[in-house]
Amino acid sequence: MKLLAAFVVCASICVSACRSTSQGSASPDELVAVCRAQEAAWNARDVDGFMAQGYWNSPEMSFLSGGSWTKGYEPTLERYRASYTASGKEMGKLSFSQLDPQLLGPDAGFVRGRWQLDFESKPPIWGLFTLIFRRFPDGWRIVSDHTSLGD
Repeated sequence: MKLLAAFVVCASICVSACRSTSQGSASPDELVAVCRAQEAAWNARDVDGFMAQGYWNSPEMSFLSGGSWTKGYEPTLERYRASYTASGKEMGKLSFSQLDPQLLGPDAGFVRGRWQLDFESKPPIWGLFTLIFRRFPDGWRIVSDHTSLGD
């Protein structure tokens, strides 16, 4: 009986360890999937969805671009709204390319890439970015975004 109890305990530990390992595995493709979901939300003219799909909803989230540093989810959302959805502004069609995802561990990674916005009424703009990701219980989220505007 003791041998059976020991076997059951060992089997339970092994199953538990296997389960936590499989939950802990990560793929760079998961980071790219977040970028693609953001791209789709933007092209549906959904700035709120663009933010919700990718960014960490926290006052600690950072967005660096154009010589300024915006700290926090809500201020970053307001910055996007002011730049792209205010009266007279155009969102354009967003495309990401040259995506280079890298994992730094099971719960951290980054994506470098190129973005472009094509507009109906003005020339396109483009730039480069580095997105720092952390994995949270609800999925991968961008904790820091450093975006530049190309020449």
